[in-house]
Amino acid sequence: MASLKQIKEKLKQVGSTKIFFTDLNGRNRSLPVNPANIDTIMSKGIGFDGSSIAGITTVDDSDRLLLPIRESFRIVEFQDEKLGFFIGKIQNAQGERSKSDSRAVLENVVARAESDFGCKFFLGPEHEFFLLTCDCFNDSMHSDSAGYFHCDPHDKGEVVRNKIIDVLEKCGIKYEKAHHEVTASQHEINLECSDPLGAADRTVLFNYVTQKVAAENDLHATFMPKPFDGQNRNAFHIHLSMVDEKGKNIFYQKGGEHNLSKTARQFMGGIIKYARETSIVMASTFNSYKAYVIEREAPVVRGWGLKNRSSMVRVPYANSTESTRIELRNPDPTGNPYLQIAALIGMGLQGIKEDLDCGKPDLGSTYRVRRKYRVWDRRFLPKSMFEALVEAERSKFLKELLGERIYSNYMGLKIAEWEEHRTHVTPREYEKYLSM
Repeated sequence: MASLKQIKEKLKQVGSTKIFFTDLNGRNRSLPVNPANIDTIMSKGIGFDGSSIAGITTVDDSDRLLLPIRESFRIVEFQDEKLGFFIGKIQNAQGERSKSDSRAVLENVVARAESDFGCKFFLGPEHEFFLLTCDCFNDSMHSDSAGYFHCDPHDKGEVVRNKIIDVLEKCGIKYEKAHHEVTASQHEINLECSDPLGAADRTVLFNYVTQKVAAENDLHATFMPKPFDGQNRNAFHIHLSMVDEKGKNIFYQKGGEHNLSKTARQFMGGIIKYARETSIVMASTFNSYKAYVIEREAPVVRGWGLKNRSSMVRVPYANSTESTRIELRNPDPTGNPYLQIAALIGMGLQGIKEDLDCGKPDLGSTYRVRRKYRVWDRRFLPKSMFEALVEAERSKFLKELLGERIYSNYMGLKIAEWEEHRTHVTPREYEKYLSM
């Protein structure tokens, strides 16, 4: 970690300095600051209007402070700009941590895992996005017609992916793999695993870099979950491993069923039990639920499977004890990464606490299992934002995980979003009903 003196020297090389954070919805926000004042800003923070940021505070108590986190500092080099990048934490005017700072939720979960369970986590999200010709919906918005693993010249986005990777590598973030995804204009970049806070902070940076580099190449990058009917969505799959204080993989047990430990089964049991209650965090927009359809790689059933991409929780093939891990497949990239990762870890820890078991693994495609269709079916993930909101409203677990303030603010935002969607008359309704 760079010292304050080293940071001040490096900031002399940049054209701008910004402190990034997310609103409660998970949208990136940034505040440009004068690097000459970085000493004071780091110790005392810099003020902003919290009531103008979704879910932070109200207009009658709007003063908040943003403090850069020293270990998050990076120099990010774009085509026409060199940026001094910080992740920020939010405090109130009394210098106390804001109760509506989503990063604090993840900090608390990580600290509890270490103090109560003696464990740490390493995780790596899969970042999926579309590269489109514009930010308006039309017939010519696709940047290519390529498919899974297609190469150039069919894969028109490879140049942009490589530029994103280059920007990230220059500021110390290494990638594992990158490729064209299944849908036309869709791409995926996987970064090397990190600790939970580092992975969430890195997601904020990744999203910013991706959209910035796309714009430099006259394209629009979107993380919208389901832009196109009948096609695969953008997902935010999260791979997670759990280690003890000596670095031993807790999920692995030689001779255990499928080489999984009891702890791994308890952890997955917690995820399966609380998946519906946390769905509004993992899939946080009404568009998210249009992706939960059969045969489009988004999970629809609560369960787990071995190497099974139709399962909500997947245990991927591992070529070593160290790489034994689980993969959560229901989140998408429009959510708040701090809350999504906190919910994943929190559900698993609750499973250990309650001594749950994950049951038998899914056999074959979960899409082909015959089940009598019901409007409300707890065997499935919620099929709509409304259903997810009902589950969240009833959930004691989610309220305790997020804390009273964030839970209340978040639910207020999401209920308002659903009501706006519910009462909006769409072109499809005119097409279907105007002739009546």
